[in-house]
Amino acid sequence: MTEINAALRAPAARFNLDKGPVVVAVLAFVLGALALGEAISPRQALLFLIGGLLGMTLYHASFGFTGGWRRFVVERRGRAIRAQMLMIAAASVVFIPLLAAGSINGQALSGAFAPVGISVLVGAAMFGLGMQLGGGCGSGTLFTVGGGSARMLVTLIFFIVGAVIGTAHLPWWLAQPSLQQISLGSALGVPGGVIVTLAGLGAVAAITVLIERRTHGSLEEVKPSSKHGFARLLQGPWPLFAAGLGLAALNIATLVTAGHPWSVTFGFGLWGAKMAQAVGFPVETWAFWNWPGPAKALGSSVLADVTSVMNFGIILGAALAAGLAGKFAPKVHVPFASFLAAAIGGVLMGYGARLSFGCNVGALFSGIASGSVHGWLWFASAFAGSLGGVALRPLFGLDGFNKK
Repeated sequence: MTEINAALRAPAARFNLDKGPVVVAVLAFVLGALALGEAISPRQALLFLIGGLLGMTLYHASFGFTGGWRRFVVERRGRAIRAQMLMIAAASVVFIPLLAAGSINGQALSGAFAPVGISVLVGAAMFGLGMQLGGGCGSGTLFTVGGGSARMLVTLIFFIVGAVIGTAHLPWWLAQPSLQQISLGSALGVPGGVIVTLAGLGAVAAITVLIERRTHGSLEEVKPSSKHGFARLLQGPWPLFAAGLGLAALNIATLVTAGHPWSVTFGFGLWGAKMAQAVGFPVETWAFWNWPGPAKALGSSVLADVTSVMNFGIILGAALAAGLAGKFAPKVHVPFASFLAAAIGGVLMGYGARLSFGCNVGALFSGIASGSVHGWLWFASAFAGSLGGVALRPLFGLDGFNKK
């Protein structure tokens, strides 16, 4: 209590806040939640705020898949991947039983299930390659844009372009060889589905431990933070494994509130389709936008779309976190080679995500946590594509791990 009182007495000096972004983000959250609650529903307002918490968590922990996968490939350090496996495991022990029950408190529940086929195999590989060139995955693109990255704004713009193109081509890809969706919870029962999922995630974590120890002799030691308590809560950095558990809890909250798990990339395709419509491009004639779910989203306000509203929350949450940390510093200059990589990566991610039913969040995190086998195929294929992306990065001057 003494530390909190002292912090509140002199916040600017102690925390070095970027006051402008903090004020704007807080006002946007308050006004946005009130507007959504009035215009759409209290549930939509709550999902907007959950998105904000996701954005803050992602930013303060620098929790993304792209850098963690790259670091394991190049340096053989697997701490980030182990945190990702813990996150998915924590969500799966709740997801699989809830999805088997089918509803909670009157809210119908559906998981992130999809067919296991060529579209996932090809799309995930494209996404994995693209995320290494673009510099972030679906959620990573959002939280870095919120933190002020101009380069990631380029990635996001072309991500949207690729997603729209993907909606045009998806029916053809779905006609390619494929198995039906496979639910481990349904096929093996709830206990069996949970056990197999945890065993698979544990095996991935164990492999990273073996490779890291073989390469370095021991696991990487985490350097203690210079900040503690309230100061660390506001400014970060947050512990990676704690953030993983936090993201799992927020995905569970999304499932219970929205009726389906956290996803990201459908919103990108929707934004692009609405912009295309606004300039007279007839996307509404495409097969994808005549399917019931997409057609409803295209014909409604973007604020009625759960994924879009949560994406807006993620961007604002990351902006708030960056402002609290005193790190909101937009950089306008983007070298041409870096711009080109961001554009190519964005298109590949947008197109690949549409083909493979999501990104690291919607297909990998929510898919595996739901007990869907397509999530495992997505993981393997995206990681293989990521290897190609890591190899191509030096061609664009992106050979540093933290270079965006």
